[in-house]
Amino acid sequence: MPPIIKSPRANIFGPYIYLVRMAVLSLIVLSISRIALVGWNYERVEVAGNLASIFFQGARADIILICLWLLIPVLSVPLFAWSRWATIWFKGTYVWSIIGLIGILFMELATPAFLLQFDTRPNRLFIEYLKYPQEVLSTLWHGFRVPFIGGILLTGLLGYGLHYLLRLPTHSLAVWSPAKNLLVWPLVVIAVFMGIRSTTNHRPANPAMFAITGDSMVNSLVINSGYSVLYALYSMKHEARSSEIYGKLSTEEMLQYSLDWPWLKDYQFNNPDYPTLHQQTAAISRDKPLNLVIVLQESMGATFVKSLGGIEATPELEKLAGEGIWFEQLYATGTRSVRGIEAVISGYLPTPAQSVVKLSNSQNNFATIASILKSAGYQTQFIYGGEAHFDNMRGFFTNNGVEDVVDIQRIKNPVFVASWGASDEDLFHTAHKELSALHNAGKPFFSLIFTSSNHEPFEFPDNRITLLEQPKHTANNAVKYADWAMGRFIEQAKQSDYWQDTVFLIVADHDNRVYGNNLIPVEKFKIPGLILGADIKPSRISALSSQIDLAPTVLSLMGISTCHPMVGRDFTKDSTSPGRAFLQFDDYFALMEPEKITILKPDQTAVVAHYKENEKTLDISAVASEMETKRALAHVQLPSYLYREHRYPNSTDCFLSANQFRAVN
Repeated sequence: MPPIIKSPRANIFGPYIYLVRMAVLSLIVLSISRIALVGWNYERVEVAGNLASIFFQGARADIILICLWLLIPVLSVPLFAWSRWATIWFKGTYVWSIIGLIGILFMELATPAFLLQFDTRPNRLFIEYLKYPQEVLSTLWHGFRVPFIGGILLTGLLGYGLHYLLRLPTHSLAVWSPAKNLLVWPLVVIAVFMGIRSTTNHRPANPAMFAITGDSMVNSLVINSGYSVLYALYSMKHEARSSEIYGKLSTEEMLQYSLDWPWLKDYQFNNPDYPTLHQQTAAISRDKPLNLVIVLQESMGATFVKSLGGIEATPELEKLAGEGIWFEQLYATGTRSVRGIEAVISGYLPTPAQSVVKLSNSQNNFATIASILKSAGYQTQFIYGGEAHFDNMRGFFTNNGVEDVVDIQRIKNPVFVASWGASDEDLFHTAHKELSALHNAGKPFFSLIFTSSNHEPFEFPDNRITLLEQPKHTANNAVKYADWAMGRFIEQAKQSDYWQDTVFLIVADHDNRVYGNNLIPVEKFKIPGLILGADIKPSRISALSSQIDLAPTVLSLMGISTCHPMVGRDFTKDSTSPGRAFLQFDDYFALMEPEKITILKPDQTAVVAHYKENEKTLDISAVASEMETKRALAHVQLPSYLYREHRYPNSTDCFLSANQFRAVN
């Protein structure tokens, strides 16, 4: 390339010309690919609906990917985009642009074969298979030879064409003056960062934002394959610190210890591919199974419940406690909403990794109450006052059984909108209308209602409650408001047609701010839990219990007999055995039993402690024995194993092999 000179015919984009052309060509390639994929799968796309949104939201996802690729050269402009470096700059940005274009093209051309095999765009699996090049190449050669060779040839051919479309003659290239360069550069940087963020909401865009239908395959068409793989790579960093930081057991020992509980003795674990899959027969036989509504209360721990040792901030919940099944010793598995979601909705044990709500392996065919009930003919729904894509909730739910997501966009005329979305009274008002409509539709239904008013900065409407303290915007006042809104909802539900056919589970996702001097602040894991509605008779469960026990228990109360991989306890069948709970706090994992707590530490040591609830103290008494260590280690290794090996399936058949299950799903 000859030296760059200024020319009257030089382009208006100056040093950014190749980056701009790459962006335009990438948008064209990605749009053509999406149109082709939608056309190919039009029957499913049509059923899922939102055709226009697929292309509109898809363009947003494409811009995110393109801006991510542009970020490095754009940030480099002040260093290299000057007259004396012009030749190097334009050569460099051309090479960078053509690499990006060919990479985008290759990923889109690889998509159809991957879609046929896995019913989704390339994702984490695409990355994992790169670890085994010999096996992958052998599989491609013997099973997908024509598309494999055709894809390579087509990538080369189209890539050569893109090279000619991207390339410009020297006289069209020119750098700007130093003043213009420095004036324009900050604006370009801001534009690129805005393109990457793609929203002015609390969190930047993520794949969950683009989960706009109940069909996970269709949702994958909304984004592009490059973005899907890059996000999977980003997410995988959260899995690096897995349960192996505590030590390691053989698979046989892990299963032996983790399934060694009295309430699991009567189950048959006969599927070698899915070692926790079993048939749960409902304790209550019903001609017509009941509906289920779960009210997941944000940060409403025992700290705020007087009868559980807290302050008197939940009078409505305390009144309702005498009308249903009240858990006196219920513990959350963690300190984040996504941890509570995975435990309550999936019956899933905690690990030191990120919650499965956010991890890539669990974004499809992962067992949840929604997927179980959807298979049983239920309408399934998630209702949230904020933005449902937050913490990947929309993506996780819609890909695992939830057919309808109602969030802030569908809450009509809210009386109060806070930083986190519509107020709880708006949320419950919307929920009541949705539940009435679901009931009138004639099919059984499941609805998860997730509150948000009890969240910093603790904003809620005036003149609803008598404040517990001043100033208004505190956790104590916000909890009392959230409790008031929930109480109004339950009173309204009692007057509805759906009350007599519905089981309600009211439970906290976790307590509020977790703090304390103990190695694990056990008192901040205790939460309220209440099951009421329909024909539920009042009772108290005093045994130690965990959030993972709730799903099996409510399924049994509903009259649902099903096959699932959850290892929680069905309290309708066993309410007398000593219980246990599992606590994940930072890098520490605890197996809590009535007489002791075994705590695993990240340096692969374990200690035994005794918790004095009245004093809220945790006294470490000894180094854990080998048996105690193995028992605790089994319960943190089990979920990591089930996640890593894809062995926590949504299935209603306990005897399906892995191949049969994949074929069905």
